[in-house]
Amino acid sequence: MSFVHLHLHTEYSLLDGMCRIEETIARAKEMGMPAVAITDHGNMYGAFKFFIKAKEMGVKAIIGVEIYKAKKSRFDKQPHQEKDQFHLVLLAKNLQGYKNLIKIVTIANLEGFYYKPRCDFKILKKYSEGLIALSGCLSGEIASLILEDQPKETERVLQQYLEIFKDDFYLELQRYPKMEKQNKVNEALVKLSRKFGVPLVATNDVHYLNKDDAYAQEILLCIQTGRNIYEKDRPMSMLDNPEMYFKSPDQMKGTFIDYPEAIENTVAIANKCNLEIPYGKWIVPEFPTPNAISAEQYLRQLVEERKSRVIGFDKKIIEDRLSYELNIIVKKGYSTYFLIVQDFVNWAKNHEVAVGPGRGSVAGSLVAYVLRITDINPLEYNLPFERFLNPDRPTPPDIDIDFADVRRDQVLHYVTKKYGEEKVGQIITFGTMEARMAVRDVTRALGMSYSQGDRLAKMIPVGKQGFSMSIAQALEESPALKFAYQTESETKKVLDVAQRVEKLSRHASVHAAGVVIADKDLIEYVPLQREVKEGRIITQYDMYCLDLNAVSDNKAVGLMKIDFLGLRNLTILEQALLYVQETTGKKIDIHDVRLDDKLTY
Repeated sequence: MSFVHLHLHTEYSLLDGMCRIEETIARAKEMGMPAVAITDHGNMYGAFKFFIKAKEMGVKAIIGVEIYKAKKSRFDKQPHQEKDQFHLVLLAKNLQGYKNLIKIVTIANLEGFYYKPRCDFKILKKYSEGLIALSGCLSGEIASLILEDQPKETERVLQQYLEIFKDDFYLELQRYPKMEKQNKVNEALVKLSRKFGVPLVATNDVHYLNKDDAYAQEILLCIQTGRNIYEKDRPMSMLDNPEMYFKSPDQMKGTFIDYPEAIENTVAIANKCNLEIPYGKWIVPEFPTPNAISAEQYLRQLVEERKSRVIGFDKKIIEDRLSYELNIIVKKGYSTYFLIVQDFVNWAKNHEVAVGPGRGSVAGSLVAYVLRITDINPLEYNLPFERFLNPDRPTPPDIDIDFADVRRDQVLHYVTKKYGEEKVGQIITFGTMEARMAVRDVTRALGMSYSQGDRLAKMIPVGKQGFSMSIAQALEESPALKFAYQTESETKKVLDVAQRVEKLSRHASVHAAGVVIADKDLIEYVPLQREVKEGRIITQYDMYCLDLNAVSDNKAVGLMKIDFLGLRNLTILEQALLYVQETTGKKIDIHDVRLDDKLTY
């Protein structure tokens, strides 16, 4: 008899979990566990990475979430209701369950967000197919009612969960020596199990891998809450219960020796979960064409209509190059992609938004030049098409477009309106605790002064050639830091803890340029949330999960990603041209200005 951890928080429970994905899966494999779950707080940030890494390592990934459930409706957002929410663990059994999990998480974020992303019974009922539910920790709804001594209400709520999830609802037992409340809850859960025939399941609410990570975990929580470890009555403190680590099957069996069925049910649940997430196929939206002709036909038609843009070269050279490029583009199935890009670039140019002449290898495409995607004639500079689109390259093309930064959002608005708000989104990115930041954060959490943290952080050298500097590497390269580490007990403590939390994801933000456009609503592929500052819709998967061009092994969801870059220099150029027109009456096309014009350059 084995055991499977079904309630586990990775580093993507931001500043609340310390389990790094690869290390977690490796530990599960080392301990002989057939599967392991990811159940981060209210999000699916790490779900796809977890699935892919587990697949690579030969361990079954169980994709889940510890969702927040509103006491009543997800739309209740009156003051002082921020605590009226409960925890509930949801696990996907199959692809339908995974898609429903995405929908629940997205709705909780877009509609139910009030301090936390919250769902409600209505949403759980609508999207319960393919999902398993565990009643949760002490913050679960049933556990909370037990602690409030409301037996009738407890049974009523239990019946609601059973009506929704039926045989896929489990009462979750956790056991920690120093938590008397948990013992009271467990006794009541066992009685409910026997009275209503609801199966029990054992979990350990894992937040960190090793038992000796408990102190670093507490520091992480202090960083999240802005408190220091010496303050009393700190919110979310786990220090009195240093048990939420990745325990072995034998440890868990020993902990629940009186409830062996709760251990057996972890494996039974794992056997129910057989999710395969589709990936590796490029997903491109439809582009509306006149008279519903094919994308290939329309692309050839546009190129034929606009090829007169190429001047100064033999007609046969132009025709041969265009024919060669078009044949590759059509054969590889990239016609729609070119149509989409040329459409929004031409919209921008027609609305006098400054657009860059061409970024990267796309400048080698004559088709791109003819379509006005670029303003560089590759024949003039002898630029090869194959640098951009090699017939033997499996990954799709990647065209990045520069716009005047103050007008970039206008182009995004056009794209969103054309393809639909539900199909267009910006991409999340995660800031990590690099060496200097980790040292500053840990110093603050240990109650030390800003100057102490600043002194240590500045001893860490800056990384070279785009590579970040680790604390371990800094100790080798900085004699001053090494001496302080060896001679100052406080410095040693800071650096030892900082190395435990170093590189963990710290916060989520929006990728500076990346935008995805899908053929269906994005929630068919990826969970969404709202960006805090401007309320923009963003994906919960980063570009390394979404974009085939961002990975080398085709292990990405495959959504079409385009970089819409906002450049300040283009804004300056746009404003300069406008100033010339306003003061002289002359309208200048910057592309008509020769590159060897000394007065200009």
